[in-house]
Amino acid sequence: MKSLLLSFQFILISSFLLAQHTGIAITGIIMDSATQKPLPGTTVTISFKGQDGMVSRSKVSNLDGRFTVESIAAKNEIMLQASSIGYAAVSKKINLAGYAKKGNAIDIGTLHLTVQANALQTVVVTAQAAPAMKFGIDSKVFNVEKNIAAQGGSGVDVMKNIPSVSVDAEGNVQLRNSTPQIFIDGRPTILTLDQIAADDIERVELITNPSAKYDASSSGGIINIILKKNKTIGLNGIVSVGGGTPGVLNDDLNLNYRAKKFNLFASGNYNRGKGTAIERTYRENKDDGIITDYFNQSTNNNRLREFYSVRFGADYFIDDKSTLSFMQGFNNGKFATDQTQNQEYYDDEKILDYTGVRLSTSNGNFKRGSSRLSFERKFNSPDNKLTADVTYNTGSRNNSDYIVNNFYNPDGSDYQPATRVRNSGLTDEYQVNGQIDYSNKISDNKRIEFGLRTFYNHNKSNFATYSIDEAENETKLPLSNNIKYTEKVNAGYFNYANGWKSFVYQVGLRAELSELDGSMIDSNLSFGYKFPNGFKDLKYVLFPSFFITKHISESEDIQFNYSKRIRRPRFWEVNPFIDMDDPLNISQGNPALNPEYTNSFELNYYKRFAENSGSFLGVIYFKNNVGDITEYSDTISQSLFEQLNNAAVSSNAVLSTFINAGYENRWGTELTLQKNITKQLDLTLNTNMQYAVTKASVGNLDLNNSGFNYNAKFIGNYKMATEDVNLFNNLGFQLIADYNGPRVIPQGRNKAQFSTDIAVRKEFFRKKAGALSFSVNDLFNSRKFGTIYDTEAFYQDGYRRWDVRTMRLTFSYRFGDADLFRKKDNHSNESDFDQPGTDS
Repeated sequence: MKSLLLSFQFILISSFLLAQHTGIAITGIIMDSATQKPLPGTTVTISFKGQDGMVSRSKVSNLDGRFTVESIAAKNEIMLQASSIGYAAVSKKINLAGYAKKGNAIDIGTLHLTVQANALQTVVVTAQAAPAMKFGIDSKVFNVEKNIAAQGGSGVDVMKNIPSVSVDAEGNVQLRNSTPQIFIDGRPTILTLDQIAADDIERVELITNPSAKYDASSSGGIINIILKKNKTIGLNGIVSVGGGTPGVLNDDLNLNYRAKKFNLFASGNYNRGKGTAIERTYRENKDDGIITDYFNQSTNNNRLREFYSVRFGADYFIDDKSTLSFMQGFNNGKFATDQTQNQEYYDDEKILDYTGVRLSTSNGNFKRGSSRLSFERKFNSPDNKLTADVTYNTGSRNNSDYIVNNFYNPDGSDYQPATRVRNSGLTDEYQVNGQIDYSNKISDNKRIEFGLRTFYNHNKSNFATYSIDEAENETKLPLSNNIKYTEKVNAGYFNYANGWKSFVYQVGLRAELSELDGSMIDSNLSFGYKFPNGFKDLKYVLFPSFFITKHISESEDIQFNYSKRIRRPRFWEVNPFIDMDDPLNISQGNPALNPEYTNSFELNYYKRFAENSGSFLGVIYFKNNVGDITEYSDTISQSLFEQLNNAAVSSNAVLSTFINAGYENRWGTELTLQKNITKQLDLTLNTNMQYAVTKASVGNLDLNNSGFNYNAKFIGNYKMATEDVNLFNNLGFQLIADYNGPRVIPQGRNKAQFSTDIAVRKEFFRKKAGALSFSVNDLFNSRKFGTIYDTEAFYQDGYRRWDVRTMRLTFSYRFGDADLFRKKDNHSNESDFDQPGTDS
């Protein structure tokens, strides 16, 4: 710990040392010639004649493909070299006399690199075409194709294997122990992660502290899922099929066709999974701190999940600067669970009083649809553009449960009559999101961004619970509810960025007007909020952000940033319906919840190692959550127990709901090291250490708590490469180990969990078009989510599982001809800079 503190003290001190630069700066953009996408991580070297011979300066392009090489002597002729893994290197003499100088910089435009063909069988393959992870000082990008362990799985499997991200027992993700906002292609979605096929995902972008450009409702950061959409000339595609145990089946087809002014794309996916998830619970019930009885519970959930998805769309290139795009997606699925639950009830002397057996069958299905129309207009450069889009999401979900509860004396005779319960639910939802953004990079450092957004969400849910007597008569229980709500958000933002010497800063402000209007139709009760509701609420609608970056050297940056965010309650957190899947642990939303507000501070240090051999990112952060939305549990009240008449819920059942805490403060540090040990082996190590303090109370009950927690994740990739063509050539291995330490909650703590995934992948055929991968998720079957509650009323120790160990074998094949319909003279200058006076 001492060495860690000393390291960060050095970083803080070095941030005040200004790098002195002389000469001019050469800047430009590196792009893929086929996809026209930026190429981050490209090494650009500029050589020129100095007083004592040739002098070279190097720089690595950022996430936008932009590079700036400083301290270049003002010569008429320079030599530029650009190299990126998987692309043909470019070496070119450039006469600077033909380019205009702006201030102390010369922008030489865009350089297109082409993918390097590997036609010789004797060539030793030493690196992958694209790195598995790219990260800068304020964002991280993960290439899902390189995540072998997730192939054939879902978005949940992808998230399990990404540094900084953890997945709980219900498949929900957290980013540094906070709930992030999930985007698809930069826009909100109603899809859950398990409804997104891993094979449809191209990459995942993480932003831990978003600027004013992004939705304010991203207090836990943003996870942006980018779906596959190729733009290579001609017909291209990839097909995959796989299977495994328990009951795993998956297939996926992605197609893309581009010719002249059109780019068409389509994909289809099927994913099925089975398995038996086991849950355990141990309870001690108390009266004024004295144990009154004990309870043990064991649950087996036999689950089946089937998901189908279809996505298609088109890009129309109106001219070389304007693009009109449309995308349509459909996601359907069904799920079923057969549950067997054994219960044991003991008195205060641990003598068995009676037992219970609970049998339940659950069935459900969902339908989702998403439509998007978008327009992009580039002006005199790629950094000066206008984008606009409208997204419409719609979906429905229905489910039903049939539950039978039997209770027996220790001798096997009936303890009490059996009870039966039937639940049914139906949810309909639609969202409309409209957004327009303009950005203009006026000079190398100066940039302005502004935009507007409107969002409308309508949700209607009808949940009903019925008790069934021996004559099959149904009685609707009072806890049933019929609820609807609408959520509206209107927002605007402005960002201004500029530089001074070796500093770059950005200031921004976002304003969001939000309203939630909900009602319980049967009871004629309403709930919600509106901000601002008067001048005094202005502080709740303004969200500033500030970023300042110091370029210490060509390979080192340090950054401080701040932003204010909001987290609005989610549907299940405000829905008053009572979930009785577990008769001893029931849950209910709280319609009176208010949003929480977060002030987030970060100090980041980023170091790129020489020769593209890796990088290091160190972060110190502090988060202040005001009105933190947190879970609160207590034994059910007598009035609620009476409402649950004949529902087989214990009088000592624990009811979990949500409250607004006074505040929660989190101090932490996150360290990420990515290192290419050899040409075949690369390792990624990530750890997050955090200290949290929660201040909360319910009535006179003090829920304050504090504690330290830490998480660690290891990702190792090894690819064999030989000069001979044999079984082991192009054979890759992946190992992922994830540990989440215990973490405090207001009434206890979450228990530690550990999991390991392994995978192997063999590439073959010409140009590695075919690949066979085998993966084992949760190798030791240890991925489970446990919680301990310790209160005056009860002590409970239990765990749940989201999934079980799976083994999957998947075959994939790429096909297509990038040269189809391409004229011979097209892209003849793919490796040349755009000439002076042309648009880039």
